Amino acid sequence: MTDQFTANALSNGDDGKKWLESIPSIVASCEKKWLLQVSPPFNLSYNYVAPAIRTDGTQVVLKIGFPKDREFKTEIKALEVFNGEGIAKLLEMDAENSAILIEQVLPGKPLSQMTDDDEATRIIAGVMKKLWKPLPKNHSFITVKDWSSELFDYHKDSSNENGPIPMKLIEKATRLFSELLESADEPVLVHGDLHHDNIMSSQRDGWLAIDPKGIAAEPAYEVAAMIRNPYEKLKNIVDLRPLLSCRLKILSEDLGLDSSRVWKWCFAQTVLSAVWNVNSSKGADHCVRVAEALSKIE
Repeated sequence: MTDQFTANALSNGDDGKKWLESIPSIVASCEKKWLLQVSPPFNLSYNYVAPAIRTDGTQVVLKIGFPKDREFKTEIKALEVFNGEGIAKLLEMDAENSAILIEQVLPGKPLSQMTDDDEATRIIAGVMKKLWKPLPKNHSFITVKDWSSELFDYHKDSSNENGPIPMKLIEKATRLFSELLESADEPVLVHGDLHHDNIMSSQRDGWLAIDPKGIAAEPAYEVAAMIRNPYEKLKNIVDLRPLLSCRLKILSEDLGLDSSRVWKWCFAQTVLSAVWNVNSSKGADHCVRVAEALSKIE
């Protein structure tokens, strides 16, 4: 287990420590119940994720989440609703141990490795159209209003006026969020974090998504995560405007969405991402740079 994973688990106090200590027994339980041989885990961050093989030779992935993590519970519910359409299939679930077994997407080459950005954008749009589903009645999925609360809190805090995110971006993003929420189309279930590294090549159905957040939002909201990714590619581009303009055009046309609304969601959500990352190891600089480039192609 990585130092980052251990630190993240221990940040949950005694409950996190107990969960960390329980993982080997949960893995053993899943191996017995689901007839698995679990291999060493992937590079871990928040959830315990490891490749495994079933006795029939099927390659799968075991994922164990912190029991009190709302996002992990939402991910499971989203996988149930998506039902394998455009995304890795949920195969088994153990609610008591907060563990799931999901399809291993093979060959699993991430879309971030594709050099043709226009084609990658069209692929992402295609995956979006497969994913979006009507929301179940009485659902508990996170709403965009909930998702955006940190942006409004950041705006209200006067101590942020000289922070790493220019206040002109914060002010514009809060205004746009209010406008977009007020005029939003009927919400559906969207992935919520659909970018190039969360889409993998598959033998089953072309390209499949992984790791959904599961957000209740209008379809146009979904385009925002990909616009600032993949980081390793965008960081080396001096002027982002031509690439971002092409992406916005393709997304609007392929998805049949209003181009102005697509731009607004991309800008507002990129600034929100900057707020989320301002105190993290990633920092806000990349998102600020993308937001500033977007502001110049409005």
